[in-house]
Amino acid sequence: MRDPLFEALLVAAATVGSLHSVSPDHWVPFAAVARARGWSMARTARVTLLCGFGHVSASVLLGLLGLVLGYEVLERFGRRLESVAGVLLVAFGLIYGMLGLRRALGRRYHGHAHVHYDHVHDPSRISTWSLFLLFSADPCVAVIPLIFAAAALGALQVAILVVVYELATLGAMVALVLPARAGVSVLRAAWINRYGDAAAGGLIAAVGLLVIGLGW
Repeated sequence: MRDPLFEALLVAAATVGSLHSVSPDHWVPFAAVARARGWSMARTARVTLLCGFGHVSASVLLGLLGLVLGYEVLERFGRRLESVAGVLLVAFGLIYGMLGLRRALGRRYHGHAHVHYDHVHDPSRISTWSLFLLFSADPCVAVIPLIFAAAALGALQVAILVVVYELATLGAMVALVLPARAGVSVLRAAWINRYGDAAAGGLIAAVGLLVIGLGW
């Protein structure tokens, strides 16, 4: 039997999940870091999916916890986390940019690479997990009321709603990141290859300031 309420919630989950991903803080950092690190389209998609999964899972966990602690408590907590999202982006961008600038200037003045045989530095791996932690700490509280509304319908309906929300969010993020990554990849210049990380960090910090300024 069709359930109009459940169908409406599914439409809302798909809509909210996809539309909230249009915000620049959901795709610009991935495109910027991917260009700076020279990631392939496949790796860019994998990193985006991983970080998007952390972002959505944190949101869902907040919603499920809200069923136990109460909606108002979790909404206030979620809003506080969202309020620091821009600050986290700025901090990540500045740190990433300064490290990139340091590497660029080091190559410029020394003109050679230092090889460590006892261990391997993998900046791209550090970037991946930094982005994952950053996005996991930035939940989307919009899914919480949807989970509350579906809770009365049963656990299966909640699970389906969560899957729809997650797929919509991840699909929208990848759909935005990959074209942006392809677009910036056509920019080829010596200074981009040298200062790409620094430029990416500055762009991410700028997005963070935009998020703070607009209150997203």
